[in-house]
Amino acid sequence: MPPPPAKVLIHVVPGFAGNDLDGVPIPNSGWYPSCPLISTAATMLLFSRNRSYVFLIAGIFLFVFLAIRKRSYQYSYVIDPFQSYHGDGSGDNFLPGSSGDPNYVPPNDYFDDNTDNNVNDKDQNDEEDTADRIEWSKLKPNYPVQDMRQFPKGSPQWLPKVQKFIETEPAAERQVRLERRDAVKKVFQRCWNSYRKHAWMSDEIMPISGGKRDVFGGWGATLVDSLDTLWIMDLKDEFKEAVEAASRIDFSKAPGDKVNVFETNIRYLGGFLAAYDLSGDRRLLRKATEVGEMLYVAFDTPNRMPMTRWDAVDASKNKPQEADESVLLAEIGTFALEFTRLSLLTKDPKWFDAAHRITELLHKQQDTTRFPGMWPVIVNARTTEFNLHNDFTIGAMADSWYEYLPKAHALVGGLLPQYREMYEKAMEAVIKRNVFRPMLPDNANVLVSGLVSVSRSGDDTVYSLKPEGQHLVCFAGGMLALGGKLVENQTHVSVGEKLMDGCIWTYSHMPVGIMPETFTMLPCPLTISPEKPECTFSETKWKDAIKRHLEAPDDISPEELNSLIAEKHISKGFTSLPDTRYILRPEAIESVFILYRTTGRKDLPEKAWKMFEAIEKNTKTELANAALSDITRYDPENEDESKRYPEKTDSMESFWLGETLKYFYLMFSEPDLISLDEWVFNTEAHPLRRLVPDLKGLFD
Repeated sequence: MPPPPAKVLIHVVPGFAGNDLDGVPIPNSGWYPSCPLISTAATMLLFSRNRSYVFLIAGIFLFVFLAIRKRSYQYSYVIDPFQSYHGDGSGDNFLPGSSGDPNYVPPNDYFDDNTDNNVNDKDQNDEEDTADRIEWSKLKPNYPVQDMRQFPKGSPQWLPKVQKFIETEPAAERQVRLERRDAVKKVFQRCWNSYRKHAWMSDEIMPISGGKRDVFGGWGATLVDSLDTLWIMDLKDEFKEAVEAASRIDFSKAPGDKVNVFETNIRYLGGFLAAYDLSGDRRLLRKATEVGEMLYVAFDTPNRMPMTRWDAVDASKNKPQEADESVLLAEIGTFALEFTRLSLLTKDPKWFDAAHRITELLHKQQDTTRFPGMWPVIVNARTTEFNLHNDFTIGAMADSWYEYLPKAHALVGGLLPQYREMYEKAMEAVIKRNVFRPMLPDNANVLVSGLVSVSRSGDDTVYSLKPEGQHLVCFAGGMLALGGKLVENQTHVSVGEKLMDGCIWTYSHMPVGIMPETFTMLPCPLTISPEKPECTFSETKWKDAIKRHLEAPDDISPEELNSLIAEKHISKGFTSLPDTRYILRPEAIESVFILYRTTGRKDLPEKAWKMFEAIEKNTKTELANAALSDITRYDPENEDESKRYPEKTDSMESFWLGETLKYFYLMFSEPDLISLDEWVFNTEAHPLRRLVPDLKGLFD
């Protein structure tokens, strides 16, 4: 007897019985009668005498169909995310057994015996004074929404596969890879244990003194930023303890200082959502909703644009508020992933509405800026004029808006086509004018992205490139690789790869093997193009550029110039180093990780390991890891031991555990751990589950 038809389907449809469905019965979702091919094959299987022939024909049909699709995904049910308008998240249109299923219960051994998963967070804090608490969700809005945007109905689209198949390595190479993964994990554990001992529930530990610092509302930024890292690194005991602590964070008290809405969104809301998507612990979704309710009040302005530096105390008293006239593009544009995911999980469209209003305005004005295709660094949120200023970059102050364009496209399964449209237009402009090839001593064919200022000269528009590279903008290589895969544009992938190579080059040509915050380089002539990559290094041109950047006298002697270069620790290829700090940033390894997953380039694991070794060697303290004040300070022969290596500063931002070490760990993990075909990272490296087509969509 052959197995029943439903079981046949489970075996022949790739990806359907994946990691998230282990042990979960496939529900009767109503798609089977609508699939004529499978229905016919099943009937023939049951009644035909020559069943081997039927198996062959059905297999050929299915193989051809899947080959045309070129897809291999894990399917989930997403039909109408807002079926229950302003609901409580208790609907039934999520994949049974996944974190979106309201009836999901983690394994029996997940919680301690004395842990009640249904305990209300309020009850856990009954002993605290409640006089100054605010129920953000019950504040009466001064400017209520009149026309709520709704998330589009329908099944997500089939998007191109992102991850490249990476062949299983020989046993010896695998052993090396796993040893490196475990080395990263040990660094994380050392830092986590120190945070737990010295700064528990505070935002940051001070890694030299052992003190603590509250810089992001005092809600435990390191704790929340690290939740998903704990889960990914299989530190489940630590995760349980961290969730217990995080569930007691009180977001009902308005902090005295102004709230950075951007940072609160990416660290706290993103952190809770990712930890929930990974673990299914409903307490985490409740905390995400609490943060979302608080942040939503920052959007209570006449035009529904957010207060990016928000006075929560005044807002809690229902004082009218109005968006600012000068706002950073990144800070107003970085809500699409977190707010959309929260709406999908709660079935409450208000967060999607809040983020999508911003998206609509930016989409409408994309072609009206002084650099069509891009948006300026500074925008006016009060008048909703996003096209007036002159400086354009994908770097600091604008970065995550551009980063979220392809990622939002992936998150919503292509159901909001404006994200793809904006991404493609923006990258066309970026590649044309912001990206440049630097003149380097080894003539390396790499790319860097700078800032473009736009001015008028008579009737002409003048585009001036400031060739300043930033560690932060190293994310762009991964963005273009991911986006290029999603929209099937190989040029984007290639440019992304060269941008990543530019960051690797910068790391390897610094004295201690670590990239500075900012630097400048000499662009190759504009006649250089990918088709004409020649760009021979000229020491004369390099030194002339240094004189301009350092504003040296025209009559400076060659000897004096050489002394100045040595004094400023400027290596060949760089023309100035305006900011020589390293603050434990993740962007370089982020792009190396994404490019490895998307291209499978075999040299990248070794390059990533060299980066990790340099960072760990130079930033390690007795307790954790510390930022560096000057990565050019390297004099191993100096008699004064304190002057041999870069000086450490008493700072360890939460993204060291939430981003940097997470990406290093994933770099040396199995490629199906947080697959880019199933997850998308927010700008704080918190993985959110993508919408992907349901099984019915395979046959539509």
